[in-house]
This record gives sequence, structure tokens and C-alpha cells, in this order.
Amino acid sequence: MSGESLGGARVALLEARLESELAALVTRMGGVPVSVPALREAPLDVAAAAASLLDALQDGHADVVVLLTGAGARLLLDAAEHAGTLGALGTALARATVVCRGPKPLSALAERGLRADVRTAPPYTTVELLDALGTVDVHARGVVVVGYGEPNEPLAEALRARGASVIPLRVYEWLPPDDPAPLDALVDDVIGGRVDAVAFTSQVQARHLVAAAARLGRRAALGRALNHTVVTASIGPACTAGLEALGVTPHVTADPPKMRPMLAALAAHLARPVTDP
Repeated sequence: MSGESLGGARVALLEARLESELAALVTRMGGVPVSVPALREAPLDVAAAAASLLDALQDGHADVVVLLTGAGARLLLDAAEHAGTLGALGTALARATVVCRGPKPLSALAERGLRADVRTAPPYTTVELLDALGTVDVHARGVVVVGYGEPNEPLAEALRARGASVIPLRVYEWLPPDDPAPLDALVDDVIGGRVDAVAFTSQVQARHLVAAAARLGRRAALGRALNHTVVTASIGPACTAGLEALGVTPHVTADPPKMRPMLAALAAHLARPVTDP
């Protein structure tokens, strides 16, 4: 293999939302995608969340809004449009301090003609978000955190330590797949060396894969395989931290934290000559 070619490597992909895009990218780079989504996004009551956000802003209970994902921001704005309150929400957001973690929530706002006041620097983890929030006085202010599929407790705790009143909002949650069989089969394939690499695009994917292995009584074997038998790729530092917390040290971490750089780094790693220890 050379350049950015995966050289026919079988790459296990656990991505759900962008499953087809990532699989197509692996194929274009000369690999064989093995797509086994490790999670599903279960919708919560988006209409109620949009109404709660508008009420908090209009009633003066909050005047800082932190958007963690583009999907969450877009779902809230779509729900407000469906309820006929998008104009009111846009006006309320224009009066508030809006903070975006990364380019995706920025894009969701821009699609509606809205803007953000504070943006985070790459790689868009909680660390960079808290650094960016250092420019915002949150003491004795209400801060709405529009989250992702699970609570971000470190962010909430840090904001409370700065004197903020945190109002969490989630519009979806991350759950394991309805059918456990494909993920169980992937555990066996990873342990049996029937894939060459596993690419993680979020730490929750890693938790669900490890949970499947634990249910099968094969957690230790999976850990050994991810550390020593297959090449483990991580999309960025937050994902890497999640893997390390599970006892897995990725061989590859993307820089910047995006899908193509992750696969390019994986291709470069696979192209290295194997040397005896």
C-alpha cells in the first residue's frame, strides 16, 4: 500500500448517521468497508425541548445558549418552525449569547440566518469549549446546553463551578442497536482477525462494542485484539480518551478530527513495514 490507499484492508465501521458516506470513502480509498452501526439515535420530545428553550430565553431564565452539535441545533430549529415559533426563537437567540462547539452547529444556525457569538477552536472538545466560554461571564446567569445523545457532565460541572445555572436540553439519546446480532458478530470478527482495522468515530461506539463483548464473556479478548491484533483508529482526542478509558490505546488518531484524515492516517499506518519487536 502507498499514499492514501487502504490496499484492500477490511475496515470495520461503527458509524450510524454517516454510515454510507464513510463506507463510500473507504471504498474509494481501496478498502473494504464492514459497516456495523454500534448505536442508534432515539428521538426525544423535540417539540417540548424547543418550547422550553424559547420559554427560558423569553422569561429571562437564561441568556446564554451552548450548542454542542449541528444535529441538535437543526432539530430544535426545525421543531420551532413546525410549531410556528421559529421567528420568536430567532429573535430570542439574537438577544442571547450563542456559543457553538465546532462548525456543524454554526452551519445549522447559518441555514436559518442566525449567528453565533462564540466559537471554539479545533479539535472542538469540551476542553476547547470551556476555553472559549472563558470569554463569557456566566456567573449568576442561566446557560442552556443543547447536548448530544448523552449528558456532558464535565461541561455542566465546570459551568456550575463558574457560578452558572445550567439548563440541559437533549433532543435525542444514544442507545445500542435494536438488533444485537451484527455487533455480536463483529466482536467475533475482531477477535478472530477477520477484519484488519476498526475505525471509531465516537467514544459511545466503543462503549457499545465493549458492552457487547462483555455480554458475550469476551471483553478481555476484544481488548487484546483492539490493542494488538487489528489496527484501531480514532477520529479525534475525545474518542481516543474514551477508548483509553476502556483500556484500548488507538494506533491512529486523526488530525484534524475528521473522517478522511482518520482514514488517511489509517492507510499510512497500514503501509508501514512490519518489524519484529
